[in-house]
Amino acid sequence: MPMDAGNGCSARALVACVIGSIVLGASVLALHLAGGPAAIPHLPLPPLFGTLRRRRRRPVRVYMDGCFDMMHYGHCNALRQARALGDELVVGVISDDEIKANKGPPVTPLHERMIMVRAVKWVDDIIPDAPYAITEEFMNKLFNEYNIDYIIHGDDPCLLPDGTDAYALAKKAGRYKQIKRTEGVSTTDIVGRMLLCVRERSSDAHNHSSLQRQFSSGHGQKVDDTGSGTGTRVSHFLPTSRRIVQFSNSRGPGPDSRIVYMDGAFDLFHAGHVEILRLARELGDFLLVGIHTDQTISATRGRHRPIMNLHERSLSVLACRYVDEVIIGAPWDVSKDMKAAACWRLEQRCRTLEARAEGLCSSHTMKGAATQWSNGHTTGRRERRTAALEKVAVKQRRWR
Repeated sequence: MPMDAGNGCSARALVACVIGSIVLGASVLALHLAGGPAAIPHLPLPPLFGTLRRRRRRPVRVYMDGCFDMMHYGHCNALRQARALGDELVVGVISDDEIKANKGPPVTPLHERMIMVRAVKWVDDIIPDAPYAITEEFMNKLFNEYNIDYIIHGDDPCLLPDGTDAYALAKKAGRYKQIKRTEGVSTTDIVGRMLLCVRERSSDAHNHSSLQRQFSSGHGQKVDDTGSGTGTRVSHFLPTSRRIVQFSNSRGPGPDSRIVYMDGAFDLFHAGHVEILRLARELGDFLLVGIHTDQTISATRGRHRPIMNLHERSLSVLACRYVDEVIIGAPWDVSKDMKAAACWRLEQRCRTLEARAEGLCSSHTMKGAATQWSNGHTTGRRERRTAALEKVAVKQRRWR
């Protein structure tokens, strides 16, 4: 008897469930026919579905490391490509000792390389003193502590002194992604241009050709180990409109924005430039930067300047997170035509001694703000440079 009673209860419960389902389905159908989909009440998802949705929303974090020595637009383009493969980009800056052990001593020290990387607008976080090789210990640290999903590197080979692949473990783990290397520029190439500039400056008057003429013709000299010159190509980088759009912010100032204008050469873009631009950006809401032409720089600084041509310098400045817009080929003086073309009310204009050493600034000057560089190294103490940067020269002009 107890068994029969139990079976009867189970049968009645099953019938009740079926009837309830039919009634619920009929009710939903009636609501749909009466008022359309909008009439159907929103039913909250069970907790499990909410958990899954939260997990899907977790940002994809990608990691890319490098030396970033004498950082140039090729480095910035690599970081841009890496950022496009995820939602957040974490960059490892390799230590001075690691670079020295694997490639030779770096030109710029770690703290300046960190300033440069942190200033790139596609970088979300940095890891200082990163190792040159992705070891198993460091890879687990990336995955567990930094929540890295993928490790990124360019398509150029990165080999250790013993000939092994520095990213072999990441590839084996299936957490490696590759980007395309930016052709036409490298730290070695830039150092070569600097050496060529020094060589030509010390050559006989009848046996030299200026770096400016080499840029305009796209050819120059290559100095081999014996000191003799051979004809080869000097970088004559010309960006496409697509590359410029990729680097630009694609936004203008707001109607009530306080616009700050700063112009200069920004040749061999370095940590001093970054600090000056950061301070200039703090003076307003929108920082507009004018990049002088190669001809203007040659006329004011000597025929062997600039080292980087106009388009290369423009991309380096555009990649800086403190810059909102640039004028490629800005004039030495701000003319009425330029103001009319810009259609912006420039509230302040910053002019540093790095851009013009004459007394164009009013009562304030920035002596030493333009850090003097020799073969890529800063001169003087960092404390003096920091103090000089605080003396940003602001010419109080109202251009309306």
